[in-house]
Amino acid sequence: MSYDFESGNVSGSGQDDRELRELGEAIEECWDIAKKFGLDPFPTHFEIVPANIMYEFGAYGIPGRFSHWTHGKAYYRMKTQYDYGLSKIYELVINSNPSYAFLMEANVLWQNKMIIAHVLGHTDFFKNNAYFGHTNRQIVESASLHADRIRHYEQEHGTDAVEKFLDAVLSIEEHINPNIRIKSQAPAPKEDEVKKPYESPYADLWELEDRKTAQEREKEREKEKAIRKKYPPQPEKDIVRFLMLNSRELDDWQRDIMEMVHNEAIYFLPQRQTKIMNEGWASLWHQRIVRELDLSDGEFAEYAQLSSGVLSPNRRSINPYYVGVKIWEDIERRWDNPSDYERTVLKRPGGQGKQKLMEVREMDNDVSFLRNYLTKELVEDLDLYLYEKKDNQWVIVEKDWEKVRDGLVASMTNFGDPYIMVEDADYKQNRELYLKHYFEKTPLDVGYAEKTLQYIYSIWGRTVHLETLVDNKKVLFSYDGRNNTKRAVN
Repeated sequence: MSYDFESGNVSGSGQDDRELRELGEAIEECWDIAKKFGLDPFPTHFEIVPANIMYEFGAYGIPGRFSHWTHGKAYYRMKTQYDYGLSKIYELVINSNPSYAFLMEANVLWQNKMIIAHVLGHTDFFKNNAYFGHTNRQIVESASLHADRIRHYEQEHGTDAVEKFLDAVLSIEEHINPNIRIKSQAPAPKEDEVKKPYESPYADLWELEDRKTAQEREKEREKEKAIRKKYPPQPEKDIVRFLMLNSRELDDWQRDIMEMVHNEAIYFLPQRQTKIMNEGWASLWHQRIVRELDLSDGEFAEYAQLSSGVLSPNRRSINPYYVGVKIWEDIERRWDNPSDYERTVLKRPGGQGKQKLMEVREMDNDVSFLRNYLTKELVEDLDLYLYEKKDNQWVIVEKDWEKVRDGLVASMTNFGDPYIMVEDADYKQNRELYLKHYFEKTPLDVGYAEKTLQYIYSIWGRTVHLETLVDNKKVLFSYDGRNNTKRAVN
C-alpha cells in the first residue's frame, strides 16, 4: 500500500478500502497539524510493507542499495530479534525530496498515526538542518544506479573479485572527512610524470673540471631525501578518498566502487552527526501532534504506553529519543521563561522558546547541542554519568556534570570510531603507507586492526603501517603483504 498526501491517491493490497481511506485521512490530518505548529517537512510518500521488507530496508539503509554479505548479516540479526519479540522497527524514513517513509504492515491505525507524526518531525529536520544541506536528495535513485553498476562489474570481473574488493573498502568506509566542504585533493605525481631538469648532451664535458666523488654525491642524495616534501602535506582524515585518488594499484572499476561507497557514506554522515537531535526532535513533535488527534481513550492509553517505552532512559547507554526530547523541552522552557540570571545577565527577554527551537534545529549538530544545552540540572535529572570497564565489570567513574557533558561530547566527536589519519604516503621513500591513530583513551581492537591493515594493503599495494598506543606505549603495527608485525617505536 502506498499513499502520497500531495496527490491524495491511496492504493495497495492486503488492506481494505476503509483502512486505506482512514490512513490517508490520518496522514493529511497529521500534515495539517504539523504545518500549524510551524514545521516545514519535505513532501512525504508513505508505504506500508511487510516485516521482511521493512527489515531488509533497515539492514541496507537505502532501498535498492548494492548487495553485500554485511547487509545480509544485519538483516538476519534484526529480523531474528523481531521474530523473538526483542525489538521492532515501527518506521523507516529516507532523507530525500520527496521523502520516503515505510510503515510496518502489522501496525494498527493508532500506531501509524504516532509514526506518521514522528516521520514528519524527521523530514522537517532533514529539510532544515544545515548538516543535511549538502546531502543527495535523490539518494534512492543514486543507490539504485550504484547497485546496477556493481552488478555490471560482477558480471565483468567476477562476483568473488568484486565482493573481495568491497570487503576491503567497507572495512574503512567510516573513515571519511566529516567536514564535507573540502577542497579537491590532487593525486600524488607518478614517477614517470616527475619533471627532470634539462640536460644538455654535452653536459659531461662541462663537468670534467668539477667532477664530484661518489661519496660527495651520496651525501647530496641523503640531504635531498632529508628535505623531501612530505605527502600529504598535512595529515589526511578521509582515508577512503585518499586511497581512491592516490593508489597506483587500482583499476578504473575499483576506483568507481570506492567513489560509490564514499558517496553513500557521505549521505549517512549527517544522520550520525545529529542522532540525538534528530530523534529528540521527531519525538517532541509526535507527542504534540498526537495530542491534537481524535483518539479514543483506549487508543490514547495504548499510545501513552508505547511512547513512554520509546522515551524511557537506558541505564547502559544513551537513549537518543529520551535525552534528545528532554534537552529540546528544556531549551523551550528556558527561552520562554528565563530565570532572573538569564534575564538580567544574559539579556534573555522571554517568550522566545519556539523561535529558539527553530534556530537550534537549523544550526546545530549533536556535539554543539550537548555542549551548549546539556545543563547541570539536566545531567542530574537524566541521571547521566561516565563509566568504564574494570575487572570485567562496568563501574561509574565520573558524576561531575561538566565532566559528564564533556565526556559525552568527546565520545561523539568522531562518532565513537578511532581517529586515524594518513600521515605519510611515501614512508621510507618507498611508497609505504603510514597511518596514525590519534589516541583518545579507547585502545584499538588489535585483531580487527591487523585484519584492516591487510584490507588496506590490498587497496594500496605496498606495506601499510599503523601507529597507536598499547598500554601507554607507542607501537607500530605493519602488514607487508605476507605477515602482520608489531614493534615498539620511540
